[in-house]
Amino acid sequence: MVILGKSKKNSITFIMITTIFSLLIIYFLISIYFNKHFFIGTYINGVNVSFKTVEEADTELLNESYNYVLEIKERNDVVEYIEGDKINFEYKGSNKIGELKKKQNGFLWLKFLFTQNIYNINNVYTYEKSLLDEEFNKLLCFAKENIIEPLDACFHYNGTEYEIINEVYGNKVNKDYLHAYILNSVLIGRETIDLEEINAYENPDFTSTSEKVIEAQKQLNTFVSTRVYYNFDDEIEILDGSIINEWLEVDQFMNVVFNEKKIKEYLNDLSIKYDTYGKTRSFKTTTGKTVEVVGGNYGWKIDKSKEFDELINNIKNGETIKKEPLYIQKAWGTRENDIGNTYVEINLTNQYLWFYKNGELIVQGDIVTGNVSRGNATPQGTYILNYKQKDATLKGAGYSSSVKYWMPFNCNIGIHDASWRGSFGGSIYKSDGSHGCVNAPEYLAKKIYENIEPGTPIVCYKEE
Repeated sequence: MVILGKSKKNSITFIMITTIFSLLIIYFLISIYFNKHFFIGTYINGVNVSFKTVEEADTELLNESYNYVLEIKERNDVVEYIEGDKINFEYKGSNKIGELKKKQNGFLWLKFLFTQNIYNINNVYTYEKSLLDEEFNKLLCFAKENIIEPLDACFHYNGTEYEIINEVYGNKVNKDYLHAYILNSVLIGRETIDLEEINAYENPDFTSTSEKVIEAQKQLNTFVSTRVYYNFDDEIEILDGSIINEWLEVDQFMNVVFNEKKIKEYLNDLSIKYDTYGKTRSFKTTTGKTVEVVGGNYGWKIDKSKEFDELINNIKNGETIKKEPLYIQKAWGTRENDIGNTYVEINLTNQYLWFYKNGELIVQGDIVTGNVSRGNATPQGTYILNYKQKDATLKGAGYSSSVKYWMPFNCNIGIHDASWRGSFGGSIYKSDGSHGCVNAPEYLAKKIYENIEPGTPIVCYKEE
């Protein structure tokens, strides 16, 4: 029994040694084979040269070059080709194949048994650049009639809110980028180019899912949610999204910006419609006549600059608000009758003055206005009393006069007493009038001074 067991053990040992020796021989023989042949899974410039010698691989690459075609895959399943025989495509890489083979150690074949060995060797092919450029420029993807420009996502106002309009990818190719890529591809014998995969297209910068697009939509909808009710006496001007949307723009960086010109035009239209500053007025005189009073500095006047800034803030905050616009100047009455019932009435034709306060006649009397013969006639118009001053000295070209009551309403023109005059009214103004001011007897000037306030309208007119 002992002898039989020992014999069996020896047999097993012999088999193992024989097996190992056989495997070593096989490994050695395969190694010798791969010392002269490329490993399995070896590709040179896209050509499978597995199990081929240097000479065979060289021949394979040469044969492939005869039928070389570069396939260009484009969007919408469009495929174009550049044929090798049209660009004088030739294989010139014989000397480089041997150099590449030296990098594969045949004894390491087992290590690369289950891997691919892919090599792209530059300058193994030649071509005529002018011919390649010619074929390149013939590609239909560059024809103007075939190009669809990429478009960023944009916005549409549907009457209530802004909707996002999806981007357009189009099919416009970055020509310079593709040209460089094709030149390199031909040099290594690449047979297929997918323009999508190599990012050769000019794509939109912003899509419907871009963070900046979503933020811009949020801003736009906040802005058009604004409702401003402008109060003009009995009239209301409503500003809402139907108007505001025309003022909103989105720039190339997806920033929401205001069209300031259109906003200013809107405020200017309000000013034209509701301002009374400097406008001609129909004025019913104390004598019962109705006259047209032209010009002056009195009346409602919107402060368009300040209201512009205020309105921008209202819109940015998406406010619903009832308000008056900001004014540079307000009148004392309504827009229909902005003079109201407190005013000074000066009849330049009859040289007479009336002062009404809260509808009550406070004082009246004869006056002397600007000297017509010297070109100093008191201007017609509706003005605003700037201020009042007691004991003033009035100075001008060739004169200096002290007065007790000074009430300017048109630059350096105002109402004041004139102690140097012995009489008032009549036709004195035609040849012996003032330098433009309204000269009044002291009692008249005093009464006006004691009852008038800055801002009071002063109406100067002529009766025809």
